[in-house]
Amino acid sequence: MSLQDQIDRYIGEQPGTRQSDLRALHQLALKVMPGCKLWYLDGKDAKGKVVSNPNIGYGTQTMKYADGGTKEFYRIGLSANTTGISVYIMGHADKSHLANTYGQRLGKASITGYCIKFKTLKDINLDVLEEVIRGRARMTA
Repeated sequence: MSLQDQIDRYIGEQPGTRQSDLRALHQLALKVMPGCKLWYLDGKDAKGKVVSNPNIGYGTQTMKYADGGTKEFYRIGLSANTTGISVYIMGHADKSHLANTYGQRLGKASITGYCIKFKTLKDINLDVLEEVIRGRARMTA
């Protein structure tokens, strides 16, 4: 199955508005980051054990670990969760950046150092979320 087929299947398996919201976010990410590397992670480790929710990734960066190791990973990620949708903004060194920069304008969302979580798209300001995605897409690190 192709990468795009896996992404389409994952989005198509989501219930109700979560499906249409994920589809809209997928299109937004592709609009902001045209031609970017796409990722689909099924949430399973090498042994087939579920360790996270499946997610779609956009772009690429090199993650650096404390032990000196590195790993290629996506910049922006999307994932359905039990209560809605998570948007992952990976690679910020300042873990308060998202909340401090966008928190007041984003709407009804929970914001951590790298994750914006909300129930549905109607709960957030989509223009601000696009600003977040554009900002991370432009960062060099």
